[in-house]
Amino acid sequence: REALSPHAGHGGGRCPPPRPCHPPVTQPGAGGPLAVPPSAPGRGEGSSPRGDPRGREGTSLGHPGVTAVPSRLQIPGPCLLPEATQQDQGRICVVIDLDETLVHSSFKPISNADFVVPVEIEGTTHQVYVLKRPFVDEFLRRMGELFECVLFTASLAKYADPVTDLLDQRGVFRARLFRESCVFHQGCYVKDLSLLGRDLHKTLILDNSPASYIFHPGNAVPVQSWFDDMGDTELLTLLPILEELSGAEDVYASLGQLRAP
Repeated sequence: REALSPHAGHGGGRCPPPRPCHPPVTQPGAGGPLAVPPSAPGRGEGSSPRGDPRGREGTSLGHPGVTAVPSRLQIPGPCLLPEATQQDQGRICVVIDLDETLVHSSFKPISNADFVVPVEIEGTTHQVYVLKRPFVDEFLRRMGELFECVLFTASLAKYADPVTDLLDQRGVFRARLFRESCVFHQGCYVKDLSLLGRDLHKTLILDNSPASYIFHPGNAVPVQSWFDDMGDTELLTLLPILEELSGAEDVYASLGQLRAP
C-alpha cells in the first residue's frame, strides 16, 4: 500500500490561505498538572481492536503515539488560520482532534459503522469504516455555539476531509488542518498551537494523545481514547467543563483553577 505521506495535500480546498504569523510566544504553565504524561494509560493512540487504518507502517492515516520532547527552537512562518470572523471575535479558539476523540475508524468491516468512506491507496480504493463516538453530534453543536472550532488532525486529508464532511454537516468547524500542518518532531506529529495565529491565552486543545499537544500542555483538555464502547459518556462529561471555560479571559488561569485539588 501507498506510504501516506505527511506532506499530502489538504484536499477539497479547505485550507485557509497562509498569512504572516507573529513569532511564537511561550505560554505560561506549560508544565502544569493538566499535562497528562505520554505514558499514561488510556491516552495516546494505542492499538485498535478493529484494525486501525492509521496503525500500520507505511499505511498510517493518523499519527503514531510516540512520545516526544518539545523543541525550544520554533521558526516563525505563515499562520495556519485566517483572521477570525466577526462572529468569532473574542471567542476562545478550541482545536479538536478527530480520531479516537470524535470517531474511530478501521479498514476492517464494522457492522454498525456510521459512515463508510472510500480512500484510494496506490490506485486501489479501500473502504474505511467509521464509528461516531456517542453524543458527538450534541457535543459539536454545543461547541459551535460557544467557541471558534478548528479541526486539527494528524490524519491525512484524503481520509479525514470526507469523514469530516459527513460528521460536521452543521459546519461547526471554521477550518480543517491535517497532517501536513503538524510539526514532525522526534517521530511524532505535534500540533503546534503557536502557529495558528491565535492568542495562546485564548486557545484550547482537545485531544486523546498527549504527544499531540506536548508543546502546549497548559492549553490541553485531555480526552479519553475511544474505540467502540457505545456506553461512553466522555463527551457529555466534558461539556460543563468546556461551557465554564468558554467565558475565560485566560485559559491558563481558568484551567489552573479547574485542576486545583
